Amino acid sequence: MNGETDLDTILASLDPQASTDEFVFCTFPEGRYSDHAILDPIACVTEDEGLTLVLPREQADVSSLPYETAFRRITLSVHSSLTAVGLTAAVATRLAEHGISANVVAGYYHDHIFVPSELANEAVATLSARFH
Repeated sequence: MNGETDLDTILASLDPQASTDEFVFCTFPEGRYSDHAILDPIACVTEDEGLTLVLPREQADVSSLPYETAFRRITLSVHSSLTAVGLTAAVATRLAEHGISANVVAGYYHDHIFVPSELANEAVATLSARFH
């Protein structure tokens, strides 16, 4: 199933949904995913400096893992194509205009924005407002 590529159509159909769960970004220098799969991460990025896992906050707390900030995940319910141009920029710009940081992770079907937990409701309202 192909995702939407027209930016105007995507922006009109975002339907942002905030999770009630909190997530954190944890880093593991020289880590490998297979070493930490038991933590049940929802996202993984390998960088030169090490492995970054996005974990449920409760999992990080139970495992005594350090993190800086708790985030809530906002899922854009529209099925956008991975080749769509401008979505990340439009969403990040809109949130930045309201002083909300945006950490974007794209899945095959949806884009997910991690925002500071205390700003999640404001972020949803901001993204629900019409673009343009």
